[in-house]
Amino acid sequence: MRLKDKIAWITGGGGGIGRATAVLFASEGASVVVSDVDEAALQETVKEVEGVGGKAIAVVGSVTDREDVQRIVQAALDEFGRLDILINNAGLNRDGLVVRIKDDEVKLMGDDKWDLVMDVNLKGTFLCAQAAAVPMIKQKSGRIVNTASIGALGNIGQANYSASKAGVIGLTSTLSLEWARYNIAVNCVSPGATRTRMTEGIPEKLMEGLLQKIPMRRLAEPKEIAAAHLFLASDEAAYVTGQTLFVDGGISVGV
Repeated sequence: MRLKDKIAWITGGGGGIGRATAVLFASEGASVVVSDVDEAALQETVKEVEGVGGKAIAVVGSVTDREDVQRIVQAALDEFGRLDILINNAGLNRDGLVVRIKDDEVKLMGDDKWDLVMDVNLKGTFLCAQAAAVPMIKQKSGRIVNTASIGALGNIGQANYSASKAGVIGLTSTLSLEWARYNIAVNCVSPGATRTRMTEGIPEKLMEGLLQKIPMRRLAEPKEIAAAHLFLASDEAAYVTGQTLFVDGGISVGV
């Protein structure tokens, strides 16, 4: 078991990649703390973790709220006594063209779209990493895996999302430099289009066009992103830090 006796906190653990990661980590010996804003979804994740013989606790909270984040870390410490791994998985998108000209009117992307995406994807990643680092520094060991996206390389209609994910890559590099002396490795997984709730609503025509851009001609499955999380969280990646691993079916090669 690659994560035997490790304690892992997975944000956005209520479904998709977060749930797949929680189940995979549990099957590899970790106890998991899953957080999300959706309590019912978290309980489903806990059931799946228990179904593979693992142990999990669910803590409802927002990654954008510093008090929530600190409460989640404290819950992990109260339950398990330590925190070894953070998977910064929570994220969302709110797509829209930066400037759309229609009927001689210019419409700008609303501030709410910009701020919400930045708060969850970038600020949330920072707050969770900052809070998780406190016990990790005391332990002088830890693994933090952030989540960027192929969108960090730029995509029409995703200025807010692309900027937030590019920011995550820069944040990852900086945290890896600051915390290497404490034996905390900080890396980033950058998924391509993955079969989750984010992609369920893509119209068929747009999906056909998307698949044509992906050399492997298919979406990733959540468990394939979870496998990248597992590698970077394990001792196999002990000397890997500050890196961004694209898990995208080859699309980044052609960008």
